[in-house]
Amino acid sequence: MSSLERKRAGFAKYKRDVQERGKAFYPYAMFHDTVMSLVVVVAIVVLAVIWRFTPDFHGCHQAGISSEDCTRRGWLGPLYTDKADPGTTTFVPRPDWYFYFLFYLLRIFKWPDSVILGTIGIPTIALMILLAMPFVDRRTERRLLRRPVVVVAAILTVISMGVLTYKGAAAKEALGVENLVLVPKWAKNEGYQNNKTAVAGAKIFAVVGCQTCHTYNGNGGGFAGAPNLTAEGAKHKGIVFQIRHLKCPSCVNPGSPMPSFQDLGESSLRKLATFLEASKGGK
Repeated sequence: MSSLERKRAGFAKYKRDVQERGKAFYPYAMFHDTVMSLVVVVAIVVLAVIWRFTPDFHGCHQAGISSEDCTRRGWLGPLYTDKADPGTTTFVPRPDWYFYFLFYLLRIFKWPDSVILGTIGIPTIALMILLAMPFVDRRTERRLLRRPVVVVAAILTVISMGVLTYKGAAAKEALGVENLVLVPKWAKNEGYQNNKTAVAGAKIFAVVGCQTCHTYNGNGGGFAGAPNLTAEGAKHKGIVFQIRHLKCPSCVNPGSPMPSFQDLGESSLRKLATFLEASKGGK
């Protein structure tokens, strides 16, 4: 019997089993899925109601506690937390736990040389192999001991994902630390070490991601067309211009891909502008 004939015979046997002992997808399996979906939705709604209404506003008011503080008390955690500060330079963004493995890959594959391989190449290749498996391996064998390659591949994948997820969750980092330690060297090279405002601006420059695109004193860069800012102050554009440009780059230079830094606030923008104007090219 040929391979095609065996497959046809197996399919015919499967159809007979379904007719004799099986149940149709509709309505049996669909009913089970509908019930389970309803249970999940009801659970989410119940948890949302508990989260929203467990803070004791009346009791807080009687105790003299403000409504804002009272919203922090609830069975499932705070109703509201502190408002987001768009001007922060110390917040380190982290992904949800199920992306920790990809988050840690970014620490292994460094920008800009190999980050595409780590973030797009490897996950895409793995997904393509996973999608192709049902079409490549079409054996009817289900016993794990008879499928060593698949079992070993699955175990290695689970272990790799687990290790990367753990390392991503345990990774400790502070935004811009690598660049922040260079600030004293920058200040000495450029001669603004006694200018406290310029030094403060250099620290902001180091941590807000400017060097993702721009080069400064031989560090950073990576975005084609982004100017070297080492001698930006030698152009004598002025503090006012620098602040205006930081607030709306495309308004000053039409078509500029640089994002706005207006959310940093006037104080931080003035420090950044002072730092840029103090950068004359140095030694």
